Amino acid sequence: MAAGQNQRNRKNDPMLTKTGKARLGPLNVAQLTKLMESATKPKIKDKVRRELSKRAPVVAPA
Repeated sequence: MAAGQNQRNRKNDPMLTKTGKARLGPLNVAQLTKLMESATKPKIKDKVRRELSKRAPVVAPA
């Protein structure tokens, strides 16, 4: 998205960084799992998997 554009023409999108990469921080677990299923690149899948592991509640054995 941001490729080939300069800052003057670029619209601010809170879900994208300056270079056009997606931000994973504001997404909830359901959105992250949907993104995980639709992602095709291993690098993107790894980033989403890492973010999910940070957010997944740790269940303590009873």
